[in-house]
Amino acid sequence: MTSDYADEPRTEQLRAIAQRVADAMPPDVLEVVVTGSISRGVADEVSDIEMLVVPAEPLELEEAYALARAAGLERLGSWGAQGTAVKRVSGYREGAPLELVFWPRDYAESSVEKIVAGESSSSAEALANGLALRTSGLLDEWQARLRVYPEEMAAARIEDAALPWGGFAAAGVLTLLRPGDRLALVEWIYDSAVRVLRIVYALNRAWEPTTKRLEARVAALPLKPDWLAERITEALSEQDPRKALLVMTELQADTVALAPSGPNVDRARIWLAEAAEILRAAPQSPV
Repeated sequence: MTSDYADEPRTEQLRAIAQRVADAMPPDVLEVVVTGSISRGVADEVSDIEMLVVPAEPLELEEAYALARAAGLERLGSWGAQGTAVKRVSGYREGAPLELVFWPRDYAESSVEKIVAGESSSSAEALANGLALRTSGLLDEWQARLRVYPEEMAAARIEDAALPWGGFAAAGVLTLLRPGDRLALVEWIYDSAVRVLRIVYALNRAWEPTTKRLEARVAALPLKPDWLAERITEALSEQDPRKALLVMTELQADTVALAPSGPNVDRARIWLAEAAEILRAAPQSPV
């Protein structure tokens, strides 16, 4: 970062760069939205600039590269699936890393339609909290639609999240404690943590974000288990496999206790309580 920005908060520095990129886009780019930590005002020294760019018509990747170069980006690259309507271009401007995601208007409209119809997508949270740097009114329309989180959508996501928690003997959790099977344990704990968060966000009618800055993201949610983020961190970092699994199992149980009744939730309540009792009675794992 150049010395011109030495006294500016990081969010303002990066937003100013993002605005210059937006201003350099041609007129047929209808919408430019900055998302991520910049739109939420929490950028830090390792934050990048994430932007959604909405051209009127679909682009080829080389055309997206050309727009990025014209906007001052250097050291260009691309990531993700190729040959789709979405074009992704990464690069640097003024020392800051940028990620530009190009959604043609028809694709953008279709994506929002799918989200409000129930399709799970991290784009929902990004759009809901996005900040327009150039607009034709599309972002306002999308955000108005995303302010409604239907109860039936929340119920479906909660039931889906609780699906793996039961249906087999609760004593099966002990197989995750075998010496040398740490990867299987970590896979289960990670998947369970993601599902816990999915239930919590659905309970609060909040679009599910990434897992970055977890403690800050969940702090404002009124409906959640106590010490949610801290318990996830403990389960992932605890060296004793039995204790790590017990911490996560108790968190899962506390989470489904908050959820509305449903076939998977009701089964999970019984199964998780049994699994927790089995783990409490199990001998401490050698570390």
